[in-house]
Amino acid sequence: MKHFRINKGVAALLLAGGAVFAQPVLADESDTLVIARSMDVNSLDPSRAFCDTCQFYLTAVYETLVTLAPDNKTLVPNLAENWDVNGDFTEFTFHLKDASFSDGSPVEASDVIWTFNRLKNVKGSPSFLMDGLVSAEAVDAKTVKFIVDAPNSEFLNKVSAPYTGIINADVAKGAGASAADDASEADKAESWFLENSAGSGPFMLKTYSPEAELRLARNDAYWGSAPAFAEVVVTQIQDAVGQAQALETGQVDIAMQIDADTAQSIRSPDVVTEVVPSYNFTYIGFIPGAKGMADVLTKDVRQALALAIDYDGMLDFTVGGNGAKQAAPLPNGFPGTAGLKQREQNIEKAKEMLAAAGQSDLKLVAGYPNDNIYGVDFNIMMQKVQQDFAAIGVEMELKPLTWAVWRDELGAGEWPVTAVYYAPDYYGSGQYIAYFGMIEGYPWVKRAGVGKDDLVVNPEEASLYATALASSGADSEAAYTKLGEEMMNDAIIIPLVSPNLVLAHRSDISGVRYSACCNLPLAEISRK
Repeated sequence: MKHFRINKGVAALLLAGGAVFAQPVLADESDTLVIARSMDVNSLDPSRAFCDTCQFYLTAVYETLVTLAPDNKTLVPNLAENWDVNGDFTEFTFHLKDASFSDGSPVEASDVIWTFNRLKNVKGSPSFLMDGLVSAEAVDAKTVKFIVDAPNSEFLNKVSAPYTGIINADVAKGAGASAADDASEADKAESWFLENSAGSGPFMLKTYSPEAELRLARNDAYWGSAPAFAEVVVTQIQDAVGQAQALETGQVDIAMQIDADTAQSIRSPDVVTEVVPSYNFTYIGFIPGAKGMADVLTKDVRQALALAIDYDGMLDFTVGGNGAKQAAPLPNGFPGTAGLKQREQNIEKAKEMLAAAGQSDLKLVAGYPNDNIYGVDFNIMMQKVQQDFAAIGVEMELKPLTWAVWRDELGAGEWPVTAVYYAPDYYGSGQYIAYFGMIEGYPWVKRAGVGKDDLVVNPEEASLYATALASSGADSEAAYTKLGEEMMNDAIIIPLVSPNLVLAHRSDISGVRYSACCNLPLAEISRK
């Protein structure tokens, strides 16, 4: 049976005032894959990008040395055919395959070294992946050796993160990219990456229109197995209902952010949905360094606010129970989480702690992205937090923002509460310490302290993190459990919901799966 399809080659789907506009075509466009999602792109530069959309884009365009198998735990070869690690996890040697970039030039050790140095020195959001890298050398054209400054049992896992995808160094340098020590200032290539790509992956960037459309074209010179689709179009549809409607009518092939409740409302026999647990989570973050908050948002006050939240009710309120609670900023199922005790609401204790701190009439402002992430509407989520805080006498003003404004105001400390989300970059708990840990120089210390790191730094965490990275197995897991407990005690990052993930696609699409490193592996998807 034939059905009407949308013009995927020109304007797959645009939303304006809640209406859907599309241009019909007569030609068969089965060679194009259309994906609906609310795009959260902050950059398309591999060294600066840091978002869910970025994950599957970078995975499709730039290849990593190793990647994650479908079991979401096992590392398998990618650009590296094999690797060696010394006994104390300080030296890592990779032996490269005979791969080539999209311009036909070979992927060599020099490209790998340049990519990792640039990732480290640009000092973008994913630069923490290269923390501790002190030496990178080419043993020969196809062998590269890295040395880190201290034992790091997660370095292999780190290089499966999509942000470590290897860049064609010569092409990028020609566009103004730099891997030098001063790359954070000298590198001028970010805007170039919004219009071009320089990877070895099965796809290349075709066009990008911010908050509208991301379009990929098949790399016809790809050295590996060719992907099934000549073109992939990611089109902006912000809400779950809109995505579901587009999926049911055949306007899109895959919808990435349908929540479980919306999935139950889909009646089309041409749509397949599967609900699976995820490692993703949404959270609120406290910012004691925000303007006027240094003597207000103390640890006792933060802990009281954490006690005010109705975590069970939050699950029902946001995702209709289709998810899980999460104790610390370590995803359920990751090393160290089995021994953590879930947070529980305690209104009376919260009130007592606020009174003891002299903050019974506390007034806060929460600035957060106005978006729907993993089927969680952030406005609904924050309304629930607002209600829970009101139960202990805390007034909180909600300030939904565009992503661009949110990023600017976050760095300036404009408000003391925010809400964000996190998806894993690889399988391993170390990344959460490197991002959320209250360790000097780490990303969330800078966010929460806003230049006053002493407000939030927890010296115990640095020692525990070193222990975790210097060990493996049970010893490492025990250290991560203690780190989780410390981060819970800090009460800076408060996970609210770990939503189940809905895989939703047309019935003629196969190969759709959830990846803990790469979100949605586009090269594995085909049409039946």
